[in-house]
Amino acid sequence: MSAVAAPDAVARALERWEPVIGIEVHCQLKTASKMFCGCSNAYADAPPNTHVCPVCLGLPGVLPVINKRAVELVLATGVAVEGSTPRATRWDRKNYFYPDLPKGYQISQYDLPLVSGGRLTIDTSEGPVSIRIHRAHLEEDTAKLVHHEGADGKRVSLVDFNRSGAPLMEIVTEPDVRTGEQARRYAEELQLVLRTIGASDADMERGQMRVEANVSLRPRGSEPFGTRTEVKNMNSFRSVERAIAHEIVRQAEILDAGDQLVQETRGWSDDRGATYRMRVKETSDDYRYFPEPDLPPLNVDAAWLEGIRAALPELPAARRARYEAVHGLSAYDANVLASNQSATRVFEETLLSYPGVAPKTVSNWVSGPYLRDSAITSFPREPKSIGQDLAAILHARDQDGISANAARSAFELVVLNGLTAAEALERLGDVREVSDESELGPIVDDVIAANEAAVADYRAGKAQAIGFLVGQVMKATRGQANAAMAGDALRARLDAGPGES
Repeated sequence: MSAVAAPDAVARALERWEPVIGIEVHCQLKTASKMFCGCSNAYADAPPNTHVCPVCLGLPGVLPVINKRAVELVLATGVAVEGSTPRATRWDRKNYFYPDLPKGYQISQYDLPLVSGGRLTIDTSEGPVSIRIHRAHLEEDTAKLVHHEGADGKRVSLVDFNRSGAPLMEIVTEPDVRTGEQARRYAEELQLVLRTIGASDADMERGQMRVEANVSLRPRGSEPFGTRTEVKNMNSFRSVERAIAHEIVRQAEILDAGDQLVQETRGWSDDRGATYRMRVKETSDDYRYFPEPDLPPLNVDAAWLEGIRAALPELPAARRARYEAVHGLSAYDANVLASNQSATRVFEETLLSYPGVAPKTVSNWVSGPYLRDSAITSFPREPKSIGQDLAAILHARDQDGISANAARSAFELVVLNGLTAAEALERLGDVREVSDESELGPIVDDVIAANEAAVADYRAGKAQAIGFLVGQVMKATRGQANAAMAGDALRARLDAGPGES
């Protein structure tokens, strides 16, 4: 099977087979230095092999030193997902040989992770689903292999050790996921949590968050797990959903044909819309774990953990619930705002700067114009200042009579051009709204007189013609007329009949 699984193919597979899916997420932590040495962790755009030292190069005779901040970020994640932390944890050596692992082993955690248990609740098309967390542990990242084809056509692999030793958190779920949609929603919600608490930027395109799925099928109604396949190289949330859908259909076709699956690791090709074999899957025994002799056990003091808990910001689920309960927003609006940290800050600052403004009004401005324009602006500004400017524009709209069109134009100048609200309104000049009947009436009469065909269409029952006529009023007033009042005035005159307007 080489094409992306069609929905009907997935539906047919699900008639007989139940998917059992566990998700593993590797997340690069947002620290100043690497996990066990003092090298800078800000290596993303650095030249190859410039953020290295004897420790992260794995040279003989060096000793690791634990990065306290990395530990705190994993503990904060554990609190955020309602996990538990033991009083003492330890480090282990995970042994395997690959060019991107300079020591021949990775310092990780095996049977005593920093976080055990927990859960994350997600919203899906089938309603809320709670995904249990099995564990979250801390380890060091590997180096990066760069595959290159030379002028002679020969392929070579180069090693960049800048990433080697970077702090990496692995979060593993229980096998509670049942669909590709659930897997995508889980990954999206986890990314939002990690960004909210400051643990990671979790950018999938930059490799800061890597999602892997263990997928198996079992006959519906049965309990034993089937043979699982680990799927890697899913570089977007869309890829997560597509890859799992493909894997469900691929495995179902093999099982329906009476053949056996093998435990393996498969990569996902987004271009081909299919998975491909990478290697036969290793088990934990293959890694020959044993306690890391160069690092002592780590004791987690209760007061330390409580301080981390107290410092956590409002989490996304709580924020969505507050927006619905306190501000009266719909579940959709609350989710749009809470899913984007910048949008959250603009929304909150606008409400703070303009007491009494309707939260729904602010929500519409933030989820619409702000998110659209901020994605393309060349003048990035702090969300706090943008919220203050939006508050000033909305205040001018409500109290000073500027037109809706002028308010939109002013906010566009704020976001796209970096102007303040005062500068934007000054640049626009006279932007007072035309809403007085004595001023609006003659303009409406002129529009009716100049557009006989549209008037005839409206009186013939074509209600949409009123939209054209309102547009002509807006054009005549350079967008400063109150559109609702213009529409009412037009209907009043036209409904009165010819000669009575």
